[in-house]
Amino acid sequence: MSRVVLVTGGAGFIGSNLVRELLVRGDRVRVLDNFSTGLRGNLLGIADDVEVVEGDLRSYERVHTAVRGVEVVFHQGALGSVPRSVQDPLTSTAVNVEGTLNVLLAARDEGVRRVVAASSSSVYGDGGTFPRTESQAPNPISPYAVAKLAAERFCVSFARVYGLETVALRYFNVFGPRQDPGSQYAAVVPLFVNAIAAGEPVTIHGDGEQSRDFTYVANVVDANLLAAAAAEAAGTVLNIAAGGSETVGTLAETIGRLLGKPVTREHTPPRPGDVLQSWADVTRAREVIGYEPRIGFEEGLRLTIQYLREGGSGR
Repeated sequence: MSRVVLVTGGAGFIGSNLVRELLVRGDRVRVLDNFSTGLRGNLLGIADDVEVVEGDLRSYERVHTAVRGVEVVFHQGALGSVPRSVQDPLTSTAVNVEGTLNVLLAARDEGVRRVVAASSSSVYGDGGTFPRTESQAPNPISPYAVAKLAAERFCVSFARVYGLETVALRYFNVFGPRQDPGSQYAAVVPLFVNAIAAGEPVTIHGDGEQSRDFTYVANVVDANLLAAAAAEAAGTVLNIAAGGSETVGTLAETIGRLLGKPVTREHTPPRPGDVLQSWADVTRAREVIGYEPRIGFEEGLRLTIQYLREGGSGR
């Protein structure tokens, strides 16, 4: 008999990619989403195969309804974006911290086997040594990063205090299909692809030398599935990334080369709360859950460009 799993934020970018892979594997999938940032279009073609609970993470009642009868919760629901959190720290914190606490409480109360929760590389902040390892002290800058760290620590707390199996995965700059390029807070990859393809300048905040560990979404989906199954993973916090470092300027030039288009840059002042460097050591994830990034930076960009050029806006 197939297991029942819940994906919070299942209509979002990462969540919808995870939902599709869970269905391929034969799981019965339930989605909790309020569609404030998630897109119904991300569930096109699979809407009849999933159960959708429409509701907000800040409502324990809705979360509890969604969790009932579930074996594993993949907690992807969040209000993403550092700039959004700088503009509205109250809402960002309420969704990302209170929402996570609701998920953990409902999972504890319903006897869920494991919660795999999305954390963020932003918890590391600036400074320190590279690549980032999980043993480094967090130094969050933005309200988003602070909220993600608090949510992550709640996961560890529930594992220690209540015996609820939790795994927190620190994602590093995820990109790929179904990442909404039309959002006010759109991530850099779809924005750059669409701008360069249209012959428009790309906007770079700062000098373009800030680096990121750009991670293709299929690698993150793999990590979630592994984290849900690995016996030794309970109570851990793991980096999930490609394990490399590319500058934002290099990203723009690589996209231009793959598209066969020239790249024009427009520079603006650095954004408050942004970190300068990001690069992960994924050794611990390799040891604990058997994680290996299958798709590298350039191949991931090729796949993303192909998706966007075929009209996959996510809408």
